[in-house]
Amino acid sequence: MDYPNGKKSQYSRRPSAANQTMSFSNRGMTLEADINATNTFYREMDKAMIHKKPTPVQIVNVHYPKRSAAVITEGYFKQPSTTDYNGIYRGQHIDFEAKETKNKTRFPLGNIHEHQISHMKSIATHGGITFLIIRFSVYNETYCIPAETFFPFWDNHLNGGKKSIPYETIQRQGYRIPFHYQARVDYLTIIDQLYF
Repeated sequence: MDYPNGKKSQYSRRPSAANQTMSFSNRGMTLEADINATNTFYREMDKAMIHKKPTPVQIVNVHYPKRSAAVITEGYFKQPSTTDYNGIYRGQHIDFEAKETKNKTRFPLGNIHEHQISHMKSIATHGGITFLIIRFSVYNETYCIPAETFFPFWDNHLNGGKKSIPYETIQRQGYRIPFHYQARVDYLTIIDQLYF
């Protein structure tokens, strides 16, 4: 607010450029945070027991700036991680990887590692339910891609084929995951349609 004589008030509330940037940069939650919130809701409703897998890290060096606080200053991964999430739903083992891309036209297969696909293939071989959740953040669209649909793209990629999956292909062959207030990434609705 300005005074009638044209002077600026010391209490002016015009947002600075820094504040405007900050408010736009934190508009939405990340895919991982959305899935974690969804899994918490599933557990609270006793619908499923699905958790994020911790990445195994070997701590090498710790700095103690205060007696009450420790800061890890050096560490390394003990082994390659498998997929992001696993658990039990309706008596079935569930195992999936979640990836987010800012790309508007395709999902780069370089976002996934070969050991993760090997793990997923093993889960499928043993009768578990495995899939990918892919979010196109520019469109705020999230898709479930069953492993059986995804594996041919991966195998083709390893044999010199395309290094990405076009957005239109994911729209056609994937399943759009509905957004709900509590189950932000309600992927079990898709799993119900596909497997039960």
